[in-house]
Amino acid sequence: MGDFEDLKAIIEAEYPGWLVWRSDAGRWYATRSGDLTDAQLQAGFAMTLAADDEPGLRELLIDQARKDTEEREG
Repeated sequence: MGDFEDLKAIIEAEYPGWLVWRSDAGRWYATRSGDLTDAQLQAGFAMTLAADDEPGLRELLIDQARKDTEEREG
């Protein structure tokens, strides 16, 4: 697997509006750089995602991207 900084840059480029980091314990996180409305939060949008590894974080980001697309397309 690649260096964390390289993977971080790739993920952030693939998912604009998300900031990625890894904890000292090795968990992967992504936080939105913008705000969500109460309605979005109630609809399952997340401000911060957490996963055990990079593939797990990508799965969560894919789900959030799907929600973003569905909301835009109405």
